[in-house]
Parts: sequence; structure tokens; C-alpha cells
Amino acid sequence: MKPVVGMVISNKMQKSVVVAVDRLFHHKLYNRYVTRTSKFMAHDEHNQCNPGDRVKLEPTRPLSKRKHWVVVDILKKYKIYPPPTPNSGKEVSNTQDSSTKGLRVER
Repeated sequence: MKPVVGMVISNKMQKSVVVAVDRLFHHKLYNRYVTRTSKFMAHDEHNQCNPGDRVKLEPTRPLSKRKHWVVVDILKKYKIYPPPTPNSGKEVSNTQDSSTKGLRVER
């Protein structure tokens, strides 16, 4: 088998990830290209993968009942933005007067 590229769906296991791999094939009856998704379990030795990352997988010997792939490379990391911190003591009011015209004003 050849290496495949997919997106990490889950990393809730130790040293294992679930990767979704999309593939296109031509449907002969409808004469259209159809997308199918396969989910593979892969070995991630250093627990570096997070959900949303694009990774490259290579086949290997069976490591467990469902795990036959190894993460070779992380092609693109998913950007995780931290949640906004609450304002310390400032209240934001949503008043509408003629001077603000629907803008949020801090008081």
C-alpha cells in the first residue's frame, strides 16, 4: 500500500490517533466523482498530533487489532486559538443612542 494523507479526528488514546482519509472515485452510473471517507487508527509515538492536523500515514506491520498505520509526518498543524479572557471589571453595554448608532460602548 502507498502512503496516505488525512486529518486527525481524535487523539484521546495513548500513542494512537484516528485519522480520516478522503478519496475520490468515479461513479460509472452517475458519471460523477464521489467522495468517500475512511477512518484509520495510527500509531503516534510522541503524542504530537492534535485534532485538525493534516498528517501523512505509512502502512506498517499490525501493531494491534485495528492499528496498521504509523504517523510519519505532520504536514500542517491546526491553529488553536485560546478563549478570550473576560474583561476585568469593565461592563459592556449595548445601548443605542444617536451618537453611537448601534456600536458597543464601554463605560
